[in-house]
Parts: sequence; C-alpha cells; structure tokens
Amino acid sequence: MSFEIKNKDLLGRIGKLETKSGILETPLLFPVINPSIQLVSPTRLKEEFGFDAVITNAYILKKRFQNKPIKLGLQKFLGFDGSIMTDSGAYQILVYGGVEVNQAEIIEYQRKIGSDIATILDIPTGWKVSQEQAKETVKITIQRAKDFFETKTEDKILWVGPVQGGRHIELVKESAKKMGKMPFQIHALGSPTEVMENYRFDVLADMILTAKKYLPLNRPLHLFGAGHPFMFSLAVALGCDLFDSASYALYARQNRYMTENGTWQLKKLKYFPCSCPNCSKETPEEVLDKSAKEREIFLAEHNLFACIAEIRRIKQAIREGRLWELVEIRTRAHPALFSALKRVNKQTDFIEKLSPTIKNRGLFFFSSTSIARPEVLQYKNNLLKNYQPPNHSKILLLLPQTQKKPYHESYEFKRIKKVIKNLEDEQKEVIHICFYAAPFGLIPLELDEVYPVSQNEISFPLDKKNQRICCKSNFRIHQIL
Repeated sequence: MSFEIKNKDLLGRIGKLETKSGILETPLLFPVINPSIQLVSPTRLKEEFGFDAVITNAYILKKRFQNKPIKLGLQKFLGFDGSIMTDSGAYQILVYGGVEVNQAEIIEYQRKIGSDIATILDIPTGWKVSQEQAKETVKITIQRAKDFFETKTEDKILWVGPVQGGRHIELVKESAKKMGKMPFQIHALGSPTEVMENYRFDVLADMILTAKKYLPLNRPLHLFGAGHPFMFSLAVALGCDLFDSASYALYARQNRYMTENGTWQLKKLKYFPCSCPNCSKETPEEVLDKSAKEREIFLAEHNLFACIAEIRRIKQAIREGRLWELVEIRTRAHPALFSALKRVNKQTDFIEKLSPTIKNRGLFFFSSTSIARPEVLQYKNNLLKNYQPPNHSKILLLLPQTQKKPYHESYEFKRIKKVIKNLEDEQKEVIHICFYAAPFGLIPLELDEVYPVSQNEISFPLDKKNQRICCKSNFRIHQIL
C-alpha cells in the first residue's frame, strides 16, 4: 500500500492513498450506497458531485444479490467507476445482534466481487454494554484479525483492521495496540455511531485520540458512520483520514437539511443558507410543495453537496495551517461539540508532538480555548528546555504586551528604549528585557520576532482565563532566568 502525506496540520493530513482502482486524496468521505435504494446514482456521485470513492455493505450484497456482483464485478454492478470500499456486516451485528454469514465467507466474498478496500467481520462494541461485554467484543475482533492473517492470500485489496472498545477507553487502547501490530493497510475506529447519536463528542474525541496514539501513524484511520459535516473538522484534527456516511440519505428521508453548522427541519426554513446547484434554484417553500420522493432526492443531493464542500474547506484549512481556527468555529455550533474541544485541550501534548512547528500564515487567538493550540505548547516547551538568558543579566525588565507586533517596534517600547539609552553602559548590560503576552507568557526580547510570537492576532480585551495563564507563565520565570 502507498499512503503519501502531502500536507499536515494538527493531526489532520492531506494524503494520497493508492488503491487498485486509482489514487484517493484524503481526507475522504465515502457516501454509503444501498443498491436497493439509490436516491442518487453512483455514476452521478462521481460525475456531478465529485466523490472518487463509495462504500457499500458486502453482507447486504451477498444476502440480496448473491453471485450477481461477482459475475459483473463490483464496479459494473454498482455503476461506479472509482474505488469501492465494502463493510462486512458489523453494523448489522450491532443493530440486529447477528448476521447469517461467518468471517471466512464474507472475506472471500469481498475478494470475489473485487473490493478495493475491505473489512474483516469485527464485533462492534455497543454504547450501553458493560466493560465485560466490551472486553469480549475486543477479544473476538482481535482473534478474528489473527485468523484472517493465517489464511490471507496475496491480493491487491487494502484490508481494514477495526479498533473496538467503544466508550471503554482502556479497551480501545488495548485493541489499538494489538491491531496495530498486524499488517493491516488501514485501521478503523469501530462503534462510534451510537456515541455520536448520543451527542457524546467528548467521548468520541477520547476514543479517536486513544486509537491514534497506539496505531501506526503511517496508516490511514477510518471513522465509521461519521456522517455530519459539522463534526468533520474535529475528527480530521484528531487524526481521522477517512469517513463514511449514509446520513445524507437518512436525513433526507426525514426532511432534514444539513449544513456545516448543524441540521434544519425543512419546514422551518424560510431561506436556504446555501448556494449549491439545488438551493440556488429553488426556495424552501417550493421544495415543500414537491412530492415526497422529489423532496427526498432534492435534500439528499443538497446534503451531499454540503458534505463534500466541508471536506474541501478542511483540506484548504490544512494547507493554510488554519485547521484549529476552523475547529473552533465549527465546535461552537453545538455545546456537545465544544465540550469535545475542551476535552482535547487536556490532551494536547500528543497533538503538539506531531503538529508542524512552522506555518505559512499567522495564527488567530479568539479566547482562552486557543491557548491549547500546539504552537503555544511548542513555544513554551522550547523556551523551558532550550533558552538561556544572557550571562551578565541581573535585572529583569518585564514589559506588558502591546497591540503592535513585534513588540520591540511598538511606541511604548521605543519610549522605554530611550530611557535605557541614557543609562551608563554597565547599567545597560545587566538589564534583561522580556515581554509578557497572552497566550505565550514570557517572551525574551531576542525572541520577539521568532515564529509564532509576533505572527499572530489576539482579541482584546483578554478574557480572565487568558490573564490568569499569562500571570502563571510569569510566575514560572524563575525556572528560566
């Protein structure tokens, strides 16, 4: 397998994933295809909407269509000229308690139909299960992964190794460690659907980060069932490369209209807050007057446009080093999402180690939430670890931040500089000038132009938490000077 990373920001990355049917660019969303119910044909998904890959359920194909996809080949059967991922039936196990197929049969079926990306038959961990029950799902999934590699033949399929454990984070850790030691080309975080349905995005953040910490970083991570654009940026920032979703169709069936900031009931909309080809031509009132089927198709198409537009925004944000800003904006769409960002703020050490240290644009700081940005941690850690003050310094002159940056070019500093200039040479030599500025804390004069202490914009007046952290940083001066 070839997975080449082109751009990075936080744990998000733009990459090139090679499948036997072509090269895919991540982050990537696979729309779910149900061969029996197609509101939008697979051909249109590629040609009109720009999706280069789709996902379908191999268990449903086997049960309803048997050998037909084998005879025609999966691409011809679906009418999709691109990469196709198949799930094994694990979701049906979660919903119905079981499937009428064993692992060997569904693996062989995925080989025969010609899947580009395929999945072993894992056992999903439900939201309400006890730790003992969750432990059993992890144990069985790991054993099935081992069994798979004992009989695996050479093929060009990219095989997915699911990580189970659900909300039981220690089990996610155990699962990720053991699955990561096996030669899967892709990993997937299993069982997130019920977590998201319960709006426990804070738990989801813990699950993703835990899996990410213990899986090989050179393998893409898939988030099963992550179907809403308002949470894509958070998931990408935490390290998810691939998503799949049937929500575009499920929401359409319920007259629900997706946006990057949440979901609207169609009947409550007076105006469409979107300029996609559908919304540009009609009003909500006109769509409500359509037949139920026409309305469902309209909404499914719009929802797809909303999803792929957000994926493109995320890619652009990664290229510009602005993914954190996008995540801050999106997570303010719902308190549950913002709770997830707060949870991430407590685990930024891992993100800081992998996030780029230099970016081609300055940073924006809106509130104390921005303090957890990896660039801030990188600066503070480097200062504590590497900085040595001048040997001759005896007096610390600590100056507050100014609106103008770099601070040594501010009017206030130039006035102080004039005063210092009038001192005797031996007095000048013992003065060490530093600034204290949110969110970085202590900034020695000689580091005033080092990225990112001057390459940023912060909102004033500072909120109380920012002020406290700035003061706390000053308290730690004695560790440095």
